[in-house]
Amino acid sequence: MSSTGGQAAGVQPRATSWVEVVRLRTLPAAVAPVILGAGAAAAQGAFSAPRSLLAAGVALALQIGCNLANDYSDGVRGTDDQRTGPPRLTASGEVAPGAVKAAAFGCFGVGAVLGLVILALSGQWWMLVLGAGAIAAAWFYTGGPRPYGYAGLGEVFVFVFFGLVAACGTLYIQSGAVPGWAWVAATGIGLLACSLLMVNNLRDIRTDPAAGKRTLAVRLGERRARAAFIALLVAPLPLGAVALGWAHWADGDGAPRSVDTVAVGAFIVFIVAVAAMVRRAAAPVWRGASGRALIPVLRDAGLTELVYGVAFAMAVVAVTR
Repeated sequence: MSSTGGQAAGVQPRATSWVEVVRLRTLPAAVAPVILGAGAAAAQGAFSAPRSLLAAGVALALQIGCNLANDYSDGVRGTDDQRTGPPRLTASGEVAPGAVKAAAFGCFGVGAVLGLVILALSGQWWMLVLGAGAIAAAWFYTGGPRPYGYAGLGEVFVFVFFGLVAACGTLYIQSGAVPGWAWVAATGIGLLACSLLMVNNLRDIRTDPAAGKRTLAVRLGERRARAAFIALLVAPLPLGAVALGWAHWADGDGAPRSVDTVAVGAFIVFIVAVAAMVRRAAAPVWRGASGRALIPVLRDAGLTELVYGVAFAMAVVAVTR
């Protein structure tokens, strides 16, 4: 696609490499729910390193595939002709759209193969439905005749597949069960995944409507979208705290564990670490940053999700020992 439309409002930035389009800032968010699920499995005495690594591979393949699919679909639609974010390959004209599309489906294929290995190891073949749903969600976010991302439904699917399914699925393929506290923790990390999409769309809130893209941020309006982003960052903190407390008291034989310094210390580390990252990611949005000034916020939101996943995984093992 020609970048003429982008040049009307300013020269379309050149995509420096495929690495740029993969959007490295989003990749920590892909593995964060897997780390949380692996930690939950360890807390239940069911941790499997091979299955956790395979789950991380699936998550990364789907995330990268989704990023490439978005580059392709938004590029051929002309949505990226005017944008404030990082450069895109398709819209810049540097790479043929078909090559970007093929790379996206190649990533989906890698994710599917790794997923089949997981199902062969776990015997949970019914999860094929979830895997197919995740690939479909990654493509139809901006692909197909009626992309749901253009209708403001992106956060719903991100919450389900990059939150609940990724975290609880990683736990389930190892332990065969998902306790209530794990669902609470997964809800928190799902909200953090949504925060990445919200700030990404907040960055483009002034250009997306012209391309027919009615994201949730656009529908909310700038002021409420900022408030929603901060809420998505803050809410997981009490959810994680509740999940840790629940996991600590919900012993397998029904008897509560005694409170010790290790459990208290792990709880405090989780709260302090996540709160510090939330403050760092929320501050620029609270102060009114917009446009390209929000690109570092996307990175910080992804790191917040990663810290949440790692800190919770370590804490839940400590509080259930």
